[in-house]
Amino acid sequence: MMRRSMAEGIKPEPLATPAEVAKMLGDIPEHTLAQWRSKGTGPEYIKVGRHVRYRWAAVNTWLDQQSSVTGVT
Repeated sequence: MMRRSMAEGIKPEPLATPAEVAKMLGDIPEHTLAQWRSKGTGPEYIKVGRHVRYRWAAVNTWLDQQSSVTGVT
């Protein structure tokens, strides 16, 4: 008997590597992302085994949260 996958028919969102996120953020050093993970200040990430991955939606949400209004009079 063949088992059906729980995710059958669902197309998962692609996950990003730290290198891809670093490039998307303007070629910041990957080490900076590692420091942010350590401090809990960077984009939300997940670990797949020993590999760090990011959901693009989480990176975009974090990036939106970094916006600030300056020079308000």
